[in-house]
Amino acid sequence: MAKVGFIKLGNLGMSQVVDLILDEIAARQGIEVRSFGTGAKMGKDEAADTEQFKSFDADFYVMISPNSSAPGPTAAREIWKDKKVIVISDGPTKKDDRQALEDAGFGYIVMKVDPLIGAKTEFLDPVEMASFNSDAMKVLSTCGVVRLIQEAFDGVIAQADAGKDLELPHVLVSAQKAVESAGFNNPYAKAKALAALHMTDKVAEINFPACFMMKDIEQVTLTTATGHEMMRAAAQLAIDAREIEKGNDAVFRQPHMKDGSLRTKTKLYEKPQ
Repeated sequence: MAKVGFIKLGNLGMSQVVDLILDEIAARQGIEVRSFGTGAKMGKDEAADTEQFKSFDADFYVMISPNSSAPGPTAAREIWKDKKVIVISDGPTKKDDRQALEDAGFGYIVMKVDPLIGAKTEFLDPVEMASFNSDAMKVLSTCGVVRLIQEAFDGVIAQADAGKDLELPHVLVSAQKAVESAGFNNPYAKAKALAALHMTDKVAEINFPACFMMKDIEQVTLTTATGHEMMRAAAQLAIDAREIEKGNDAVFRQPHMKDGSLRTKTKLYEKPQ
């Protein structure tokens, strides 16, 4: 029985489904999953609260948060340094910083394509937050990020099942790397998906100054609205890419079987092989 624990500090787009992608129809055997979440906050107090989750005694843990170099996630890693942990975040993207994570014993999946929300009171309310995250999830799912992460997790679970010392992944998820995991058959669909991923990456670049630098209300609201409009357009491109594949009856699917193995299919009416 492989045990996987998920620690959610704050929220990324990928946080919504990261603990669901290993058992999408709740029928997989030989796996036990638990999650510990701190809601929207990710400070040092929330990091300290995660220590109680060690009682789950998982084979490995996944710690997902925005900005893994922030004080809260940094404090959490100090608490969890004695466990096997894969850090999922939108940073650090610099090679030396990622090497420091690896040298400290952590696995990582750094997603340049997980967007930064326009988190300013002048713009963001619960409905806008939910809408943005649903758009982000459309890109992350359709354009390859979900499958890339799921396959990385499955690889570690296979090691745990075999009783091996765990070798954790160290992956920088660029737009190009993500789209290669998506399984597109039609090149125009793939191009639309790649465009969506590049746009999603750009959203963070647009929203960052609005969140942390700008003060004028017109600048803040115009800039965050711009980032969210770009995210909506990226989501539509992701939808369009999948519609092309559906029109060709060529959507790539890779479901888990009860034993955790993966099978594939592309035709709607065929069984996974």
